[in-house]
Amino acid sequence: MATVNVNGDGHVVITDGDETLTYTGLEVRTPDGSVISHESRGGSMFSAATTSVGDTFVEISHLGDGPDGGELVMVATLPDGSTYVALGGLVRETIGEHVPESWLAAVDLAIGLVTEGTVDSGTKEDVEAFHQRLLGAYFG
Repeated sequence: MATVNVNGDGHVVITDGDETLTYTGLEVRTPDGSVISHESRGGSMFSAATTSVGDTFVEISHLGDGPDGGELVMVATLPDGSTYVALGGLVRETIGEHVPESWLAAVDLAIGLVTEGTVDSGTKEDVEAFHQRLLGAYFG
């Protein structure tokens, strides 16, 4: 059975038997040792990639640049049908002075991925509230 944990570095680790996937927000290390990252960070992924950890299906996507650029979103569908959504650097405690327009769009798209299931960035309401804060910072 797969387990999903957040380690001390804030990385999401999915383990199933001897297979492990690590998601950092900017890259994903797959069980076979491959690294998935966005092309803006030197990787080969442009918009989406898939992999698996045992019987857990994992979708990785780039919805748009956030504050750092190349942020990845991960949706893991576990064998029991539950999902785990990781939004990485798209949702943060602080916003900063510069809000790229692409960050607004990426968070807006991410809201559609968040369900009542587990998410590393809080509840759907938390992500929606963050999006409203971003809009306020962008439009002043």
